[in-house]
Amino acid sequence: MTNFQFHAPSQIVFGPNGEEKVGSLCKQYGAHKVLIHYGGGSAVRSGLIDKVKKSLEEAGLEYVNMGGVVANPELGLAKEGIALCKAEGVDFLLAVGGGSVIDSAKCIGYGLANEGDVWDYYARKKTVTGCAPIGCILTIAAAGSEMSNTSVITNEDGWLKRGLSSSYAFCKFSILNPELTYTLPAYQTASGATDVILHTLERYFANPNAKPLALTDGIAETLLKTVMQFTPLALIDPKNYDARANLMWCSTFSHNDVTGDRNLGDWACHQIEHELSGMFKVAHGAGLAAVWGSWARYVMHENIDRFIQFAHNVFGIEDKVSKEYTALAGIEAMEEFFKCINMPTSIPELIGRKLTEEEIKTLAYKCCFMGARKVGQFKVLDIPNVEEIYRKANK
Repeated sequence: MTNFQFHAPSQIVFGPNGEEKVGSLCKQYGAHKVLIHYGGGSAVRSGLIDKVKKSLEEAGLEYVNMGGVVANPELGLAKEGIALCKAEGVDFLLAVGGGSVIDSAKCIGYGLANEGDVWDYYARKKTVTGCAPIGCILTIAAAGSEMSNTSVITNEDGWLKRGLSSSYAFCKFSILNPELTYTLPAYQTASGATDVILHTLERYFANPNAKPLALTDGIAETLLKTVMQFTPLALIDPKNYDARANLMWCSTFSHNDVTGDRNLGDWACHQIEHELSGMFKVAHGAGLAAVWGSWARYVMHENIDRFIQFAHNVFGIEDKVSKEYTALAGIEAMEEFFKCINMPTSIPELIGRKLTEEEIKTLAYKCCFMGARKVGQFKVLDIPNVEEIYRKANK
């Protein structure tokens, strides 16, 4: 058994109309003036932002607005948010949206609590010593940022996408109302579900020498099956509360370390995908679906028994022919699910064309921080390894 740490301090408020409590929750955690941070116009058109403002006003709290967060949130807007919050005396950040909005709020929070250029902390040049307090109202089941210590931001200068994790960045509270996800387009629903699956698989296929607890494996395997059960139902009937609720709770559990310590996880697929979404601005979950199968085939012999367990416990595939056959059957079954929810399983499906060899080399070079690091734990990957995975996914 491997040692691990577990810390997930966010207060969860789950169920319909939770957003009406946001004012009292912000006040409970010491807010005086709140930044309402959100993405495009949907939060405004739906009336959600008006509900938030009303709740804050009833709690006697001041607020300022800042929308404009895009998928794969960008450093430039976060820096604008830092400047706005300093000028306005904001002392609490409220993210209204999905993972991109929450991650942007976390970046702003780091910028308020730490000296200098906030990018230096994402680039590992400096270590954070704090983060302004954050709360969130979740509107998509996907990134798990609502109960994780992680944020990812894209620097437009070079389109570098980098993650930062620290115990300072946990949301103080997260409001999870499944009804707020009813209006999500099908593609976003499917992409979000894929992100949930990959957060779990990154931990499941961890260091090959690690021996996870049976309970941890059982939770991970059940979570995967739950997502695969309820995603098609949510796509067929977007207002199916049970489907939306199960997906939302799976999203939260997939990235709060209940299914495995992130420090023991692999995360190569996320790093490989980050460069794709940084270069092509594709949906993160869709990008993960496009590369996962190629990664899995490339690394499976590092611990083929782990892939056999995955095939057997998640998909009910029996080992009747050979170990390799069973492992591959599990990988193919995962890809078939992605296909059934209209997710791509190759890069050409994702971006509409094949990568050039120059693009492959650039992506791998940036993924490995210009040669300064390797990625992955299940199999440690250097630049040539990463290039090969891109090539396999490029067919």
